[in-house]
Amino acid sequence: MQFESPIVRRVSRQIMVGNVPVGGGAPISVQSMTNTETCDVAATVDQIQRLERAGADIVRVSVPSMDAAEAFGEIKKQVNVPLVADIHFDYRIALRVADLGVDCLRINPGNIGREHRIRAVVDKARDLNIPIRIGVNAGSLEKDLQKKYGEPTPDALVESALRHVDILDSLNFQDFKVSVKASDIFMATAAYRKLATQIEQPLHLGITEAGGLRAGTVKSAIGLGALLLDGIGDTLRVSLAADPVEEVKVGWDLLKSLRLRTKGINFIACPSCSRQNFDVVKTMNELETRLEDITTPLDVAVIGCIVNGPGEAKEADIGLAGGTPSHAIYVDGQPDRKFKNDNLVDDLEKLIREKAAQKAAQEASIIAKETIE
Repeated sequence: MQFESPIVRRVSRQIMVGNVPVGGGAPISVQSMTNTETCDVAATVDQIQRLERAGADIVRVSVPSMDAAEAFGEIKKQVNVPLVADIHFDYRIALRVADLGVDCLRINPGNIGREHRIRAVVDKARDLNIPIRIGVNAGSLEKDLQKKYGEPTPDALVESALRHVDILDSLNFQDFKVSVKASDIFMATAAYRKLATQIEQPLHLGITEAGGLRAGTVKSAIGLGALLLDGIGDTLRVSLAADPVEEVKVGWDLLKSLRLRTKGINFIACPSCSRQNFDVVKTMNELETRLEDITTPLDVAVIGCIVNGPGEAKEADIGLAGGTPSHAIYVDGQPDRKFKNDNLVDDLEKLIREKAAQKAAQEASIIAKETIE
């Protein structure tokens, strides 16, 4: 059953990244980043479209050169999801992608150089209603801060961020979000907690360079989960050395686990043991793969035996409790039918799709009625 999250979120200013609101109580958006060569327009467009299908609200694209900027313009024409251009040092690239329709500039003002260059980028962003993301990373702190603190620390990350914030403040530009990322969980969470009390802008969360799929997921879940539980965070990116689609899936799983957003199926499944009356692991693997396209929020319980099965099944939209010689199926908390092992996954998939379609139709009817009223 879906319940409201008890998390009280930090109040922040709202900005718009394309058509996606960030901050100000808006749903926490899930972001990822392409790892294709940006000048390979076809490959980059294909990856962005896969990320969007997986549920990415925003996608960041690296734009290291003017050639990449021109490619970015072609990419932008072919995708629907808002795009953030990742830019360092060369202010002319920022100006060019702004003219080509970028939805957000990821740029640290202090790295741009002379004041007239910074002002040119900020003026362009203001004129075209383009927000900026200040992105501080423990691995690329300013040299004087490295000398001052001796090594990356939470205070060093925050001081770096506030330097860039001060530049934007001095130019009367407030439409920005900030990230203070580190690969160390304690450093990152401490920096975010401190920064959250000092600015009103939305915060973009991330544990940078978290690692491969398994270890990176664990580190991100701990770090981002701790901050989200504190109500901190308006958009997030899970950084994994893996297919970026996996970043989106993990990001959504984090938000669904904390009841901060709902999308697709929330599976409640037992780890399986010798009491199981069907192959729980195989069944779950097949169901997750087959049902990735469903976006309607739905709770589905897959429990292998009658010990915990009926209790969990009664709390789900659809529940399976393993039994002998057949398995009990619950719909909306009530016993509904029985399935045998022969076509268990096929039968479950059909039932789940029917329920998802029914629920989607009911929600659409409610929305239509509210619109008329």
